[in-house]
Order: sequence, then C-alpha cells, then structure tokens
Amino acid sequence: MANPNIKYDLIVTIVNKGYSEKVVEASKKAGAEGGTILFGRGTGIHEKAKLFNMVIEPEKEIILTLIDRRKTDQVLEAITQSVQLNKPGRGIAFVLEVDRTVGINHLPDQTGNDDQKNK
Repeated sequence: MANPNIKYDLIVTIVNKGYSEKVVEASKKAGAEGGTILFGRGTGIHEKAKLFNMVIEPEKEIILTLIDRRKTDQVLEAITQSVQLNKPGRGIAFVLEVDRTVGINHLPDQTGNDDQKNK
C-alpha cells in the first residue's frame, strides 16, 4: 500500500487533440513522473464548427497526472504555460485531492532525492 505520509493530488487537463504530449512533457520537467492520456469529445462554447451544415465536435485529450501534493503548484503552472491555458479555447485544468491510492510501488525519497538520482 502507498505511503500514508505522502498526500497526492490529481491534475486533470483537457486540451485539443495534439497537445497532450506538450502537457506530459511540461509536467515531467516540473517534477511529475508521467501521466495517463485519454480521448474524448468537446462541447464547449468555443468548440462549435460546421462542415457541410453538420456540427463538428472537436476531439479532446484528457491527461491525468497523479502528483505528490508538494509539487502540484509547480506542475500546474508548467502545464498552464506549455499550452497557454490562460487563453480562451486552449483547454482547462483542475486539481482534485486524492484520499487514497493503491498500486504505487515506488516511493520517492522524502528529501526530494529519488532512487534514480542516487545511482
């Protein structure tokens, strides 16, 4: 079972198709270890386009990033900058607190040095 002393957040980022790699790359540079990419369809006010009188709902990519809560702000800021989430129609990100986790089989060193850095 995961270390109960480590608190986690889940950063959920929703962007237009093709931008997920930028999100994952930026989050890794800011301290995340990776992310999970899912696919979806958007229906927001900035998303409506027509082709042959049919409404096209653009494809979206949803990136789930489970992160040590101490790193949440820096990772969220890196994501925001990488895909310009502060501009309309670029996407959205939000953070959810995670109460419990299972399946996390590696534990980062509490000093900020993980096992990879010590090898």
